[in-house]
Amino acid sequence: MYHIGVDLGGTNIAVGITDENFCILQKASWPTLSERGSEAVIRDIATLCRELIQKAGLTLDDFSYAGVAAPGIANQDTGVVEYNNNLGFVQVPIAQRIKELVGFQKVYLENDANAAALGEALAGAGKEADIFVMITLGTGIGGGVIVHRKILQGAHHTGGELGHMVIERRNGKMCTCGRQGCWEAYCSSVALTSRTKEKMEQNPKSAMWRLCENHFEKINARTAFLAREQGDPVAIDLIEEYMDDLACGLSNIINAFDPDVVCLGGGLSQEGPLLLDLLIPRVSRETYGYQVNKNRREKHRVKLAQLGNDAGIIGAAWLGGK
Repeated sequence: MYHIGVDLGGTNIAVGITDENFCILQKASWPTLSERGSEAVIRDIATLCRELIQKAGLTLDDFSYAGVAAPGIANQDTGVVEYNNNLGFVQVPIAQRIKELVGFQKVYLENDANAAALGEALAGAGKEADIFVMITLGTGIGGGVIVHRKILQGAHHTGGELGHMVIERRNGKMCTCGRQGCWEAYCSSVALTSRTKEKMEQNPKSAMWRLCENHFEKINARTAFLAREQGDPVAIDLIEEYMDDLACGLSNIINAFDPDVVCLGGGLSQEGPLLLDLLIPRVSRETYGYQVNKNRREKHRVKLAQLGNDAGIIGAAWLGGK
């Protein structure tokens, strides 16, 4: 049997077919264009699935199910995306509609961050881990917890919202979720960009101004990292603060779940080994029991994601297991 997975994003729909070894055999993508409404998006997903199956020389008989990864509150029991503000989805029965339009026997639905975590657990950074946590450092902070290759979904289908743990309660930054002091409000790429702008406004001689050619709109989450490499003291201080906050959240997760591996994905993870070099000593110091067990750093391995954008496709394709 083959497996087909759909990774529905705010910008693109990605569909892929995998074999029994989690290898993607065929994949294709299409702009989401969610402003057209949920039915138009679902019909595009169905079209991509049919075209990909035909291109691979397969038929529906080669698939026992399809899997869909979608952002927002994804109810695995009903196959309904209950809410996603970016797509404008409210109570959308996406699994049933794809089943009807394509003819799959079964369609599974999962939150996109959870599906990406499952993909990394099966075929990437966590394939040897019994307990695995993936953190996605992007526009927000997504999270997924995998225990013995099963997603920890939570009682109300919102498990793994790790970006919304609070790391600064009093006078904390306001998060888009409505709480103050969420980890996401300090450590997402949007948050780092905002922090960079604040520092630059306070320090007009910072090298970060030259890197963005004095154009405020060109500032991004990489600006401070690049200026740090050039020895800019403002950028060095900013990255130190950022790493302290990032380590705080990761240490909380390690203390809560005691995972074999914590994996970092998303745009900020592209800083690569530098990110780990700055992060791991901090995480080690803040992990419970570090003072009496200095091998704790190896026990809780912090690694970079390996699958990139394919993680969501692979995770979605394997939502039904073997």
